Amino acid sequence: MGAEEFQKVEFKESEGGQEDKPARLSFENRKLEKRLVRLCAKAITDFNLIEDGDKVMVCISGGKDSYALLDALIRLRGRAPIHFDLLAFSLNQHLPDFPLDRLKAHLERSGVPYHIEDQDTFSIVKSKYPGSRNLCSLCSRLRRGIIYRVAREQKCTKIALGHHMDDVVSTLMLNMFYGGRLKAMPPKLLSDAKEHIVIRPLIYLREKDLARWCRVNGYDVIPKMCGADDVCRREMKAIIERMDRQTPGRVENIFRSLTRVAPSHLVDENLFDFKDLKASPFEDEQ
Repeated sequence: MGAEEFQKVEFKESEGGQEDKPARLSFENRKLEKRLVRLCAKAITDFNLIEDGDKVMVCISGGKDSYALLDALIRLRGRAPIHFDLLAFSLNQHLPDFPLDRLKAHLERSGVPYHIEDQDTFSIVKSKYPGSRNLCSLCSRLRRGIIYRVAREQKCTKIALGHHMDDVVSTLMLNMFYGGRLKAMPPKLLSDAKEHIVIRPLIYLREKDLARWCRVNGYDVIPKMCGADDVCRREMKAIIERMDRQTPGRVENIFRSLTRVAPSHLVDENLFDFKDLKASPFEDEQ
């Protein structure tokens, strides 16, 4: 259902009769669209993710997150007080049985200019780690290098990724549990070579909202097909799902804690000078 159809829906309070069900569903879908666009716009505003004249390369994998990201930016482009261009980008890694035609069909329907880069990174990774299912580290490095190169060739000023709140929280927990450090995903990142700005406009949105958005629109979402199995990240996802069931709102609170950091109440001497911390002397009362 498109945005134009949302605008035509008149919602009326009902007692649950079948005749009101389409209107109720349309109203809920319209609320979901508003939430998607509003929270994406808030992230862009809060962190200055997109500026006037930007050309944003939107990375598309065929999954729900990247499809929702493209939708949100298309809608914002038509309403924003600034001008920015979009280029949808996808990397054909030659994954076995990957339905590239389905991905192309979705990009064609979006109406956004797109570029598909053909690079057989899958064979490179498999040759380095034959028989292994944990291929993510090398694969991500190869993919990142290609993304940066294409962004430079296409003169894109920003690179947009579809990471959401669940990704941020799971990355935080991964680094705490397995790396012993407080580190998550930033909304805005300067590449190591200082040539590219990577942005995450969906950082305020939950994964379940993006999944529902794609279901509502009937998108032909392509599942992960690389065969890699990131056991640790799967464990974090299970923890997040359990928190959602048992203590709703906890994931949002964990995310919110990243925006309210108190260095004086941590133990990092690089963030707070504990060694030179001294009390003020008491003044004698007259």
